Amino acid sequence: MPDVSFTNLLIVAAVAVLAPLTVGFAPRLRIPAVVLEIIGGIIIGPSGLGWVHVDLPVAILALFGLEIDVHRLRGRLLCYAVLGYLVGLILGYGAGASFQAAGWVSQPLLIAITLSATALGLVVPVLKDAGQVHSQVGQTALAAASVADFTAIVLLSLFFSSSGSSTGAKVVVLGAFAGLVAVTGLVVSGAARSMRLGQVLVRLQDTTAEIRVRCAVLLLVAFTALAARFGLESILGAFLAGAIVGLVDRDSASHPTFRAKLDAIGYGFLVPVFFVASGIRLDLTGLLHSPSALVRVPVFLLALLVVRGVPALLGLRANGPRSTLALGLLQATSLPFIVTITQIGVALGKITPVTAAALVCAGLLSVLIFPLLALGLLRRSEPAPAPAAPAPAVTQPVQEPHLM
Repeated sequence: MPDVSFTNLLIVAAVAVLAPLTVGFAPRLRIPAVVLEIIGGIIIGPSGLGWVHVDLPVAILALFGLEIDVHRLRGRLLCYAVLGYLVGLILGYGAGASFQAAGWVSQPLLIAITLSATALGLVVPVLKDAGQVHSQVGQTALAAASVADFTAIVLLSLFFSSSGSSTGAKVVVLGAFAGLVAVTGLVVSGAARSMRLGQVLVRLQDTTAEIRVRCAVLLLVAFTALAARFGLESILGAFLAGAIVGLVDRDSASHPTFRAKLDAIGYGFLVPVFFVASGIRLDLTGLLHSPSALVRVPVFLLALLVVRGVPALLGLRANGPRSTLALGLLQATSLPFIVTITQIGVALGKITPVTAAALVCAGLLSVLIFPLLALGLLRRSEPAPAPAAPAPAVTQPVQEPHLM
């Protein structure tokens, strides 16, 4: 048996528990738990106390910590989201070229892809708190975040995969992988319409078999393994597995607790490990020891706001100034993908650890600042509730005395 230690995973799990508890005991902090998870990873990692490093168990679990929701990608929202992403990608490439001229990066396209993503998992809670999930602004923000995350993952696999093959070969491989995913989706969708299989699934779904959860985990692991075998980034497989589950599982009337069970596995286990491990990997030594490198943090933060915020102006007429500003701030909120792509960029030698740390710090600041500002704007844009009409006076009927 290989020499595998679970001590690092134990400490990571402890940080994953302490982060939300801290938010729960101090609600006035208004800090998302994922930020505390990354900060906790920094503290216990090599840049802090040096207690933990990312070993095999932690690295494997951290692969499955991202998600996407494809239910919102349709109609006018899809067109708006795609157009907005293209505008942001062009602006991001311009920012990357400027950073290349300054000697900060060597690949403008890598920076463009990094700045073009949005933290979908952080946008949803803000919209829920403001009661705007089902509003025009909320649906637009969620569609834009979904398109941005998915497209950024595809572009990352296409141009900066660790396989080392040419772009043309990657296009062929990516097409073959997409075809295999499509065939799998059709097979799973056809199987889901089988009446006999449906009866078996209903019978086993809430027993110790938990058959629906097992099928979802099978898809996740299978697509992740296939992506790695095709020489693509593993997170692309994880994203597509979530997309297939979302497309197939449209009617949850017969299994209302299935999504809650998946959320329990994801947000209760896999996602926290991803964020804590990201903090452990973050190298702040060079950033803190170099004042010139520290200046990059506000510059990258401003670049995030411009690249993802400016496309929100496409909906100015439909959403109004205040909601458009809130939409721009939500779209500029980004952290999970920045963490992922900077790790890949450092591994490939495309960016330095100092630049990677500055980008992640900018992402942390975006998560701390932008959602709070957007939440305030959205709450102020809500119409004031109409004053309650006075209740009509209720007259008690006069009862005639009973004659004894």
